[in-house]
Amino acid sequence: MTTLWVDASSGASGDMLLGALVGAGVPVGAVQRAVDAVSPEPVALRVEAVTRHGFAATRVHVTTHEPNPPRRTLPQVLELLSRLTPPVQAAATRTFELLAAAEARVHGIAADAVHFHEVGALDALADVAGGCAGLLSLGLSELTAGPIALGGGTVATAHGRLPVPGPAVLA
Repeated sequence: MTTLWVDASSGASGDMLLGALVGAGVPVGAVQRAVDAVSPEPVALRVEAVTRHGFAATRVHVTTHEPNPPRRTLPQVLELLSRLTPPVQAAATRTFELLAAAEARVHGIAADAVHFHEVGALDALADVAGGCAGLLSLGLSELTAGPIALGGGTVATAHGRLPVPGPAVLA
């Protein structure tokens, strides 16, 4: 039985999760193949050994050339995800369906009408597709996480300045 525990007590971005997976032994090639499958244009992954607060860590930089990401809808995202292998596609699809449901509740619209802003950008698609591929490659029996730090303050978004955590995150 293999269990992965994620310590998200200081938050966890997609890049941080990719770095943790590669640091745990997931071949970056497995992650890159999933990223390449969903990206309509090149997305580069660069792995770097770093030290954070005295601890060795792995950082994965996700680089795109999408200066003004289109606002992709759930059906558009699902079309991109359809290029993944079936198990990775199922996990990534479930992730975006949950995100769309949360956004739909916040905006009072149907999930298929949600326009992903930041979450629909290629770097976010790479985080989700690559993260799902990485998790599945570990052959886990169980995945668990500790409490998640939600932060505070505000952030500039396509909908204007929002509180942190944002309404969809809370949903």
